[in-house]
Amino acid sequence: MEIKILGTGCPKCKTLEKLTREVVEQNGIDATVTKVEDIYQIMKYGVMTTPALVVNEKVEIKGRIPSANEIKQVLTKTI
Repeated sequence: MEIKILGTGCPKCKTLEKLTREVVEQNGIDATVTKVEDIYQIMKYGVMTTPALVVNEKVEIKGRIPSANEIKQVLTKTI
């Protein structure tokens, strides 16, 4: 599974990245987590408000910080 965190480096973006990495680690999910900070790359996903969570090239959550449980639900439905 490929997970991308879209965000320019604001505190909310960093929080989403931290939460996502924790959920992946705690649940033994086989995934690669990368951070995308380039605004042009972010715009290619049609995201106008960050942070955003992209799983396997599909934008799942954008514009807010989800709970760890919500991140887990998104990731486990994709497995």
